[in-house]
Amino acid sequence: MATEGAAGFDIYAPCDYLVPKNGKILINTHLAMKMPPNCYGRIAPRSGIAWNASIQVGGGVIDSDFRGAIQVILFNMNNVDFLIKRGDRFVQLICERIERPSIVVVDELESTFRNEHGFGSTGN
Repeated sequence: MATEGAAGFDIYAPCDYLVPKNGKILINTHLAMKMPPNCYGRIAPRSGIAWNASIQVGGGVIDSDFRGAIQVILFNMNNVDFLIKRGDRFVQLICERIERPSIVVVDELESTFRNEHGFGSTGN
């Protein structure tokens, strides 16, 4: 972790990678781990790389029963290529608790004030 109060564990680039402008890349971190019980891992962007270089993370869920190498999807939202150098901290792993509620299939849902209105409807 970068600091004692950090939410995530920094992940370092195992080698150099070029994230193409307006493109994407799949990076193999060569890291594998076992998540704690009732938890999953979430790959999140580091704020500096997201703000300064417009690099975003795609996907990012590591299930508790996954045992392979963690791979990271990066999207470059910028018009210039972005170089990640070996040893750079480029994403972070956040361990989050997960709850597994019982799911009940029903034929009809009860009505609410909001109902099916979405995408900005609560601000109007």
